[in-house]
Amino acid sequence: MTQPTHQTAPTQYVDANGVRFAYRRFGKTGGVPLVFNIHFTGTMDHWDPAVTDGLAKDREVILFNNAGISSSSGDVPESIEEMAANAAAFIKALGLTRVDVLGYSMGGLIAQTLAIVEPKLVRRVILVGTGPRSGEAMDSLTPEAQEIFGSTYAEPDHLWLRVHFSPSDAAQAAGRQFLQRFRLRTEGRDPEANEKVAPAQLAALARWGAPRENPFDYLQDLKQPTLVVNGDHDVIIYSINSWILQQNLPNAQLIIYPDANHGSLFQYPERFVAHVTQFLTENNASA
Repeated sequence: MTQPTHQTAPTQYVDANGVRFAYRRFGKTGGVPLVFNIHFTGTMDHWDPAVTDGLAKDREVILFNNAGISSSSGDVPESIEEMAANAAAFIKALGLTRVDVLGYSMGGLIAQTLAIVEPKLVRRVILVGTGPRSGEAMDSLTPEAQEIFGSTYAEPDHLWLRVHFSPSDAAQAAGRQFLQRFRLRTEGRDPEANEKVAPAQLAALARWGAPRENPFDYLQDLKQPTLVVNGDHDVIIYSINSWILQQNLPNAQLIIYPDANHGSLFQYPERFVAHVTQFLTENNASA
């Protein structure tokens, strides 16, 4: 029997915290599963199959829609803390007692919070294209992001190419390849997020990014081994925020990919899979 992949894994549902969560599971079972947390307004179908299938060769991968997103029920909370609580409820509803978590962009805020609140549940953390509370230019969209999202495009793909990839010919070519992979799943795709999602998520992002006293002290409570990844020119969540994370986390390493914007994991999927796999298996990942 053929094993499910990113393209073929069926959408399943589980109830927790008053929410019916939609999720997909695939990959090699028996170890610690890797739970993915997606970016702003993203769904399960916004992940790159080259990343998810690449990582699924060695471990079980779990994709899900948090509350109020696409095929999950409920409302989108207006705080990252509530989003993290929902993520924890979802993971526990699957009967899991130990997971690794990967958070991309806004999903990285959720992953940080989840790891701090649930230290026994979360073993290792991967943070991609994200930043800390009160990070650099994180109290609102960056000027570059405002310009990108505020522009009009002849094709929707042109927006995604600007959000995720730097302007170079090589980066844009990698972006077009990503968009082809992104559409490989043709049956059972998630509907796009509805009009209620963005305002609620923007409110949560504003709360997270608001200036505060000693903003990075909370990171001392994220004691799990952490891998921080970004591109060298992320204009959506400035790359300096990844450095701030690594400098303030007790047990973190930082990888910066060249000529890369917000979607570094999509631009270098094979490299990213290799780095994450090494991180999750080093020293048998017993920490």
